Amino acid sequence: MNRLKDATSPYLLQHAANPVDWWPWGEEAFAEARRRDVPLLISVGYSACHWCHVMAHESFEDAETAALMNEHFVNVKVDREERPDVDAVYMNATQAMTRQGGWPMTVFATPEGHPFYCGTYFPRPQFRRLLQEVHRVWTGDRDSVVSQGAKVVEALNAHTSLPSGPEPGEETLRQAVGNLRESFDAASGGFGGAPKFPPSMVLEFLLRSGEREMSVKTLESMARGGMYDQLGGGFARYSVDDRWVVPHFEKMLYDNALLLRVYTHWWRAGGGELARRVALETADWMLRELRTPEGGFASALDADSEGVEGKFYVWTPDELREVLGEDDGRWAAGLFEVTPQGTFEHGASVLQLLRDPEDPARYDSVRTRLLAARERRIRPGRDDKVVAAWNGLAIAALAETGVAFERPDLVAAATQAAELLADVHVDGDRLLRTSRDGRAGTNAGVLEDHGDLAEGLISLYGVTGEPRWLRLAGSLLDTVLDRFSDGAGGFYDTADDAERLFQRPQDPTDNATPSGQYAAAGALLSYAALTGSTRHREAAQAALGTVSVLAGGHARFAGWGLAVARAALSGPVEVAVVGAADDPRTAELHRAALLSDAPGLVVALGRPGGDGYPALLEGRGQVGGAPAAYVCRGFTCRMPVTTVEALEAELAG
Repeated sequence: MNRLKDATSPYLLQHAANPVDWWPWGEEAFAEARRRDVPLLISVGYSACHWCHVMAHESFEDAETAALMNEHFVNVKVDREERPDVDAVYMNATQAMTRQGGWPMTVFATPEGHPFYCGTYFPRPQFRRLLQEVHRVWTGDRDSVVSQGAKVVEALNAHTSLPSGPEPGEETLRQAVGNLRESFDAASGGFGGAPKFPPSMVLEFLLRSGEREMSVKTLESMARGGMYDQLGGGFARYSVDDRWVVPHFEKMLYDNALLLRVYTHWWRAGGGELARRVALETADWMLRELRTPEGGFASALDADSEGVEGKFYVWTPDELREVLGEDDGRWAAGLFEVTPQGTFEHGASVLQLLRDPEDPARYDSVRTRLLAARERRIRPGRDDKVVAAWNGLAIAALAETGVAFERPDLVAAATQAAELLADVHVDGDRLLRTSRDGRAGTNAGVLEDHGDLAEGLISLYGVTGEPRWLRLAGSLLDTVLDRFSDGAGGFYDTADDAERLFQRPQDPTDNATPSGQYAAAGALLSYAALTGSTRHREAAQAALGTVSVLAGGHARFAGWGLAVARAALSGPVEVAVVGAADDPRTAELHRAALLSDAPGLVVALGRPGGDGYPALLEGRGQVGGAPAAYVCRGFTCRMPVTTVEALEAELAG
């Protein structure tokens, strides 16, 4: 029975035609397991996951393996991107049992959902033996299996959340910088060894703190290595080596949104042409390859095409000569580090650009021709579901990049994405996590959805001056305070009326994206700076208490919290720009404010007393009939200025 055919998840749809009798996550699957008196086999993955594809091809498409699964289990397929709460609790169990985790995640659980055996990828012969052994134990020693599941749940629920300390101060942030320096790779940038993931949130903290050595080295190395797509723009998920040469080729919206914002901020802080080029190429890639017809942004591109990882992206010297001719082909091979031996599999190379080309015109010609040739290859698949949290990250990045580089099309794209989220994902005072083809999914938004989308909307308000975006951000943050609080200054990852799992997930540490707690803290801080809300400011400060615990020994897992803490210690700076919308002097002051690299700066634009405008604008007027800018901290403002030069001086002071 094809129960996945109506799913909004492309990952579930990839498995809809399997001989496995899959069930989507839900009470019906649990009821069926109880009726048949068999365990659940819960398989968790996502559409761009290479090893998920491998296991699907080896086992889930295999009739004999599927027959074993169907006979002995109720099989549940979960898209971790649609259900991060389900993924989180079973990943906790997997890591507790095996000391490692990853996807695909394979969990055997009682009909109550209690996990008793967990793992990740299993090759087909091993997986078949495992299916038979679990069935044997379930039928022959049921009491021990049930007891094992109960013990796992008890142990996980006994694990308290990360303790909270005081609000982080300057000494805490100095400790964090020192801790980051201990694992910094001075030769290649980044932190620790292989595999290396883009440390976007840590880089944001370092840029806000003026720590240029670690941030610049990492930003340059990532931009020049193979993890960055030197032809099409955009970043792959991570580097399998410690020098950023060979990527794991999947491309994720969240990585690229976070990196786009960081490279724009680096340019704003003096990053120069490399920062500008990478930011604009990444933004253009997002619009070209991830934008959906409805105006949202798709989740990811696969690592594979034609069943081969990286095939779409790699080149041999012969392929370069075939496209470019002998002379340009040889020149391009030298420029892009394409060798006969190759840097990847089967003698192919991942393109790198370790130095700027001496002949820019020739480089532009070569790059254009290679990109056109690559477009004729079979493309990787795209997961085109729209995730609220990641679109929030994209909205913030595109809005700020559009202002920085005077690209109104990027601001328009951010606005259209916000409109899609407002129209499709917002259901009353609640937020739905996903949509596809303009149709909302049924899964409730988790904490990161509310925090990241509020962050994006506040950035979009700062760029456009449209008060509707600030109002919507405020509504999302009210839901965070009312529905997600743990009563001790932190937040759960799910709302108080969300589906009850065997554990209510709560993790304040960053992973590939800002933790929900730190995302909420950042948005709460910015909202308070615009509105003067003491409630939101105090909630942001309380949520940062875990930063003090992590900073000295685990700063890499608190990058966004550290960045928010830096903004809080800096004020953040508030700028009120007051003037007529059609006066070019207003626009000049507004852009000058937005180009400041003051940590966490917020900008209010409009006329005081206008409908829905924030309190920061109240009592601020034009000066002598001219547009004016007020630089403030905690709603205490300096004298207004009316020129860009005077505003830049105020912001630099």
